[in-house]
This record gives sequence, structure tokens and C-alpha cells, in this order.
Amino acid sequence: MKSGFVGLIGRPNVGKSTLMNSIIGKKIAITSNKPQTTRNIIQGIYNDEERQIVFVDTPGIHKPNHKLGKYLNEQAYYSIEDTDVILFLTDASENLGGGDKYIIERFKELNKPVILILNKIDKLNREEIFNKILEYKDLYNFTEIIPVSALKNKNTKTIIDVLTKYLPDNIKYFDDNQVTNKSRDFIISELIREKIFNLTSDEIPHSLTCIIEHIENKKDTLIINACIIVDRDNIKKIIIGHNGSKLKEIGTKARKDIEEFTNKKVYLELYVKTIKKWRDREKYLTEFGYNDFNK
Repeated sequence: MKSGFVGLIGRPNVGKSTLMNSIIGKKIAITSNKPQTTRNIIQGIYNDEERQIVFVDTPGIHKPNHKLGKYLNEQAYYSIEDTDVILFLTDASENLGGGDKYIIERFKELNKPVILILNKIDKLNREEIFNKILEYKDLYNFTEIIPVSALKNKNTKTIIDVLTKYLPDNIKYFDDNQVTNKSRDFIISELIREKIFNLTSDEIPHSLTCIIEHIENKKDTLIINACIIVDRDNIKKIIIGHNGSKLKEIGTKARKDIEEFTNKKVYLELYVKTIKKWRDREKYLTEFGYNDFNK
């Protein structure tokens, strides 16, 4: 029995959340083509007879241009310090950039295994993959280099097998049936937020928050009341759409994911609320046990 904590580090949109969902076999971290979708450190727990691996999904490291971006970077750096092994994800289909080199420089301060994951290899041929390995190999002495396609679930089992060699512990931190450290309500709110980003324009700010105000838990069904909080009325109009069409589409798609996550039939009621002042927003969120970190 082996166990340990593994940090997922990389620039935005390299597929960290997709990889963790693929390995865990359940959607616990939201994905979007918009940068900085992941705002929280989310743990995904992989269990089998031989090991328990706690994956720590982090916000993408980037050059921040606002306070939220600075906060997200700090959260990602914290996870680097507090894990046993690091999986450094890159988008193999893109050119090596300054962002990747910046992160690699941080690894030189550490004394722990760093495994390079070349993601999105489904977009490359064999020769291109080989050249990409050589390119990164010259930058840092990576413990291992593993090409994968998280989206296609290609070679992800290899990651589990390789990680086992570097897991330091022999105890279980979580129950066998637990797949994440986050609450059910948190995952549900994130699934709704994902649909908002995927179904709306780039005008929607990442400070948007979704909270679960009430859940009625019946034997085979969940009745959920959720509130989407924005800071501008024009954003509220975009999310609602013409005659409520966009909000209905968000709810329909979110409900399907929530049903898959909870294994129950879901009745979901969504509404949108504008709260312009941070002080008022914090007060509102506190009523429902949420901490607003987007300062």
C-alpha cells in the first residue's frame, strides 16, 4: 500500500482539471477554454488496491493583471510546497513559452520529484512528440517524462504506475469511496459555474460566483435552488438571455452533470442576483457558509 499527495502545476488551459477528472473517473473539477477557470485548490482522490493518490488541482500559473490572478498564483505556489510529487503539465501542441520556463525556474528551488506531463499528444505525430521531449529535457532534469492525452484518456494509466514509485507514505488519508475533499454543494456550484463560462461570451468575469442556497435531499432525487451572483446588471442580462433562454440552457446542461455526479435525479432552479459592492456580497455569501476570496 502506497500513498501520497501529487500537485498538478502548469499554465492555464494545459488540461490539469481534465487530466484529474480522467484519472479519478468522475468529474470533480470544472473545465473550460477560458483561462483561470479553476479558482480553488481541489483534491481528487484515486484509490485502488495498491495505492491512494491525492491529486491537488491548482489554478493555472500566469502573469496576473488583477488581484484575483495574484491570489490564484499564490494558491498554486502553495500547493508546490505542500505535495510529495509534482506533475508539471504542458500543452505539447503549443510552442514552449516564457510561462513554462518561468514555472520550471521555480522547480529548481525544490527538493522533490518533478514529472513532466506532455499533454494533448493526440494533436501530434510520433516525431513531433519525440522532438518535444528533447526540447523540455534540456531545460530541467525531470524525474520522468510522460506524453499523454487527458481528453482521450490516452496513457493516463502510465501516470499512476510511475507515481507509485515516488509515493512516500503507506496509510490511507481518505475513505475508499471518497473521490474529492470538496463538499457535494461545492462541486454542484462549480458544475453550474462551468456551464456559465462555456455557454456565454468572454465578457463574463471570473469573479462570478454560484452558491447553493438550498438542497432538499429525497431518496432518489435532489431539489436544488442555486443563485448566480454577478456585480453588474449587464452581466446578469447576458446570463439570463432573451426570455430566459440562456439561463434555461445553463440549467439543463448543469443538471445532467449534477445527476451524473450525485447518481440522483435532479430538479434545478437557477436565478441571477446582482450585488455590486464587495461588502454586500461577502455578507450575502456568509449567510450560506461561503467565503468570498475574489478580492
